[in-house]
Amino acid sequence: MRDIHSHILPGVDDGAQDLGMALEMLEAARAAGVTSIVCTPHVRDPYFDYDRMWSAYRELAPRAQEAGIELAMGFEVAHAKLLELGVRAWAERLSFEGSSEFLLELDSGCSAEDFREYERTIYKLQTLGRDVIIAHPERYRAIQKRPELAEELVRMGCRLQASANFISGGRLGREKRPARRLFERGLYRFIASDAHRPRHYELLARAVREFPVREEVAGW
Repeated sequence: MRDIHSHILPGVDDGAQDLGMALEMLEAARAAGVTSIVCTPHVRDPYFDYDRMWSAYRELAPRAQEAGIELAMGFEVAHAKLLELGVRAWAERLSFEGSSEFLLELDSGCSAEDFREYERTIYKLQTLGRDVIIAHPERYRAIQKRPELAEELVRMGCRLQASANFISGGRLGREKRPARRLFERGLYRFIASDAHRPRHYELLARAVREFPVREEVAGW
């Protein structure tokens, strides 16, 4: 099983705080049935340090290989930070390693009106050859109120990724019901751990047992 969203890199964001915790997360991932992980540190303030993130990846990758898990580098890219950096300048550099996949995070407090700007950015990314994946749409206020906004993202060619902690209410405590609605509409293509701690892989194992997705479960 491929996990496309994990904050497992040590010491670069609010995920694994050090190498020891990252190794614990690898063991938890393996116990959950994960065989490959895309490392997706936050591209947003105050965390973003491109070179440091790559250094952490190079430190962890051989340890993951020893544990029987393949790592790839990627990023969880906050929309506002992407605009600040420049879409054209950074689209390829922030894609998943060896892939055109691009994990885009929208603002959790967004309104329906914000989606006009999001759609412009997504279109720009697509014209640059990026395959846009929307991180945890169940977390976004506008989609919680209007699930049809998620359907519009899918019509645009985006793939949607659920974060496994929705099963316990989610990071913001109000994500389980909107996630269920999106599952019922068959909109998700991935369930990912979005792991920040080892215990989050237990939620991934539970989520993939209980909830079907259209094609990929955490990405097979």
